[in-house]
Amino acid sequence: LDPYLVISVMKTESKFSPQARSAKGALGLMQMMPDTGAWVADQLDISDYKTSRLLDADLNIRFGVWYLASLNREFKGNEVLMLAAYNAGRGNVKEWAQQYRWTEEFHQIEQIPFQETREYVRKVLRDREQYRSLYR
Repeated sequence: LDPYLVISVMKTESKFSPQARSAKGALGLMQMMPDTGAWVADQLDISDYKTSRLLDADLNIRFGVWYLASLNREFKGNEVLMLAAYNAGRGNVKEWAQQYRWTEEFHQIEQIPFQETREYVRKVLRDREQYRSLYR
């Protein structure tokens, strides 16, 4: 994964606060939902996982990056769909792709049906470009 993309997700999700908690229950730097955290822990064979560990910055980043990478593979490198799935859930994005006949070449952010997700994808991609220009 592009490290500038990962840092942009982290900035958008939590504004770099390791103790961030959302109203919907997401936790930590990458705002992992407890169910997603448990699923990732299972995929990584982490037997001593507890939801509270999502507030540990190292674990949260590890899980968030692993999850982003899994979405990246699932959506065949399409960053718009990957980010939309990170924000709105992979199930929603799969439904939208089927309903609106999106292909792997989909990049029309304005066609994403959830306003929050459209804004999220735009912000993460915009921030990534700013980080690239600053740190290259």
